Amino acid sequence: MHTYRIGDAAALLGVSVDTVRRLVDSEKLIAERDELGRRIIPGPALAAYARQMHRAERESTGSSARNRFSGIVTDVVLGDVSAQVEIQAGPFRVVAMVSRESAEELALEPGVPAVAVIKSTNVVVEKP
Repeated sequence: MHTYRIGDAAALLGVSVDTVRRLVDSEKLIAERDELGRRIIPGPALAAYARQMHRAERESTGSSARNRFSGIVTDVVLGDVSAQVEIQAGPFRVVAMVSRESAEELALEPGVPAVAVIKSTNVVVEKP
C-alpha cells in the first residue's frame, strides 16, 4: 500500500500542510505512524478523502464534461484564425487552442478568470 507524508498529501489535495494536520487531528482524514513516528496517510484514505472533497464541491453545470479547472488567464496569443490561451489553475498550467472569434467574444486577456473544461477520448496516465 502506498502512503503519503503530510506535505505530499497537502500538495496532492491543493491545501496547506496545516490544513492536512487539522484534518488528521479532527479525524476527517486517517493517518498512521511510520517506524520513525511520523504521521503518514494511507493512499486509499487519501483517495477517499479527495473523492469526498470533489463531490462536495461539484455543482451541476449542464455539461457532460467532468474535468474542469478554474483559474486565471495568464496569456493570450491571437493569430489570424486561432488563439492560444494559457490558464493557470492552481498548480496546473492549461494551454488551449480556440478560435480567435471565441477568444474575442469571451474577452480573454491576462487577469480574466476562466474555466478550462476538458472532454477528451484520449488521456494518458503516467506514474511519477
